Amino acid sequence: MRERERVEQELRVARSIQQASLPKDVPTLAGWQITPYYQPAREVGGDFYDFHLLPEGRLGLVVGDATGKGVPAALVMSTTCGMLRLAAQSSSSPGQMLRGVNEVLFPNIPQNMFVTCFYAILDPRSGHLIYANAGHDLPYLHRNGDAEELRARGMPLGLMPEMGYEEKETIVHSGEAALLYSDGLVEAHDPEGDMFGVPRLRTLIAEHGEKRSLGDLLLEELYSFAGEKWEQEDDITLLT
Repeated sequence: MRERERVEQELRVARSIQQASLPKDVPTLAGWQITPYYQPAREVGGDFYDFHLLPEGRLGLVVGDATGKGVPAALVMSTTCGMLRLAAQSSSSPGQMLRGVNEVLFPNIPQNMFVTCFYAILDPRSGHLIYANAGHDLPYLHRNGDAEELRARGMPLGLMPEMGYEEKETIVHSGEAALLYSDGLVEAHDPEGDMFGVPRLRTLIAEHGEKRSLGDLLLEELYSFAGEKWEQEDDITLLT
């Protein structure tokens, strides 16, 4: 019983660290609908998302996941969040930011831990989106009835020093929707042990992207797929 109390206490600490690191408010941008969905598992993981208000009205968007569970994952996630906020003040290049954070994180992260992270900068006036990816799940753009991958090469943060991060760009047009997410969504299992999976996710985005809120739709699909007795194994983060 004492052991269970200790574990519960550790989970409470981890959850409070995690909660304190997440943004309190969602930025409002004229003509844009920005919606985060964040659902922690009972076993706290290292998921995070964040918004950075940048010069000239631009917005930094980040979704990431620190490996592991409990307090170690929460601490690494919180540290990475802080580093990214700091880096955003001095750089307007997603690739440079990830490179800088990786250099600081690498010597200070516990062994066998790393952080995957997707970082994008949106110019809300033009819809211009420039992005870089540190080994995170590929985001999708619903465009012309299809799900287009936002692909950019890069290693997870904290694994190896002196890493470079490829930068890509696109334009998000009126009526299109982008989805950033963590692996808790695609790696959820149904009662038979089948995985929700990326092919299912792509099909849903392609077929339903413009009809309604993408996040609501995906969560509904996930719950009907996983069934009533589903025990969530990992944090689920969606940012649309």
